[in-house]
Amino acid sequence: MPQQVGQDPKPIILGVIPARLASTRLSRKVLRTIAGRPMLAWVYEAASACPQLDRVLIATDSDEVAELCHRNQWPVQLTSPDLPSGTDRVHAVARHHHADIYVNIQGDEPLLKPQHLTALLRPFAHHHVEVSTLKVLCTPENIANPNAVKVVTAADGRALYFSRATIPYDLDAQAREGTGPEYWKHIGLYAYRKATLERFPTLPASLLEQAERLEQLRFLENGIPIHVEPTDFDTIGVDTEEDLQRVESLLLRQSSISS
Repeated sequence: MPQQVGQDPKPIILGVIPARLASTRLSRKVLRTIAGRPMLAWVYEAASACPQLDRVLIATDSDEVAELCHRNQWPVQLTSPDLPSGTDRVHAVARHHHADIYVNIQGDEPLLKPQHLTALLRPFAHHHVEVSTLKVLCTPENIANPNAVKVVTAADGRALYFSRATIPYDLDAQAREGTGPEYWKHIGLYAYRKATLERFPTLPASLLEQAERLEQLRFLENGIPIHVEPTDFDTIGVDTEEDLQRVESLLLRQSSISS
């Protein structure tokens, strides 16, 4: 369809999958096999199926991961192993690949769906959104789990805070009666406008970021709002052998149902 006079052009959107090999808790996890395929293959395939993305690229610090990408004809860029976060790795890609919006797609999310990325990009129809991320209703077993990051938002969807702690704290324990607050789990996918992404590495690591080990708190501490979009689809970020086995069971079950 021709562009209408006065209408903003469609933004160029680049999906970036940070794929660091030297993970702390589960060594070489992006190359680990899940249901017969490397974890990275599941993530790349889902990201590539999202119609809003103009291109998907893998950013890695490993020649071994890059070789896997070359064998499968997945676009890849080598980045420094010294980069401290996925956002820094996306920023390194942005120095060489122009886009209006960059999407940070975690390489350890093999349950990723194209619908996650569609929801993540939905808020950018509103020009004031600089950064977006996702939330899903927290399962009861994850409410007190520090590995499941919780998020509290304002009425308009802006993030108020992210924490590994149980937030909000239900002082009267009403949640046990089914009348307490809702708990939302944060899903660590992000989309950034180019100018906002460029600001991130110029800001010092914040005290809250260092305490919680949550890089998104650097945006909040520096007054950069994050819009949090709800999704109905939960994920399992793979950090442990147990996570990997749970994901494999789910994917094998899905495969048997679809066949």
